[in-house]
Amino acid sequence: MSALIFIIETLLSLALFVVLARLLLQLTRADFRNPLCQAIVRMSNPLIVPLRRVLPPVGRVDTASVVAVILVAAIEVAILFALEGITWAGPWMWLHAVAFEIARTLLSTYLYAIILYALLSLVAPGGYSPLQSVLSSLCEPVLRPFRRLIPAIAGIDLSPLWACIIIYAVIILLGPSTF
Repeated sequence: MSALIFIIETLLSLALFVVLARLLLQLTRADFRNPLCQAIVRMSNPLIVPLRRVLPPVGRVDTASVVAVILVAAIEVAILFALEGITWAGPWMWLHAVAFEIARTLLSTYLYAIILYALLSLVAPGGYSPLQSVLSSLCEPVLRPFRRLIPAIAGIDLSPLWACIIIYAVIILLGPSTF
């Protein structure tokens, strides 16, 4: 049973990652002509396009994407609660579990994106790839405040290291999963 729960949780987490990535790429104004951005848009369109017909955007925020993130997280929590045998959960427990799942996915996304961005900058500095372009759009707004506080030492940018340390500390503070 635990293997089944792992597979279902992984698939649902990937679905949450896709809709969350679309929202983050919209907020960071990534280039949607990029093949990776197009793939994320195509994977998330079946959920977001119907929501967009009902929910208009508010400023720069695409409310359909925000609602899609919340819906996917709520569905993930509901399915995992059912698989774990939790028959009744109060509204605060639901709200806490959904918020926790979104926060955990967001922090994990940024943690892995920053690690990958730093590795790519070491392997191919100044080069171009579609992945590097997407990671740059996603990671630069997070790394910019760290670069202001922590100067490069001998030409080595330590801001990804400190950003990862802070993000991982927040993940630890969130505690273990509620499932």
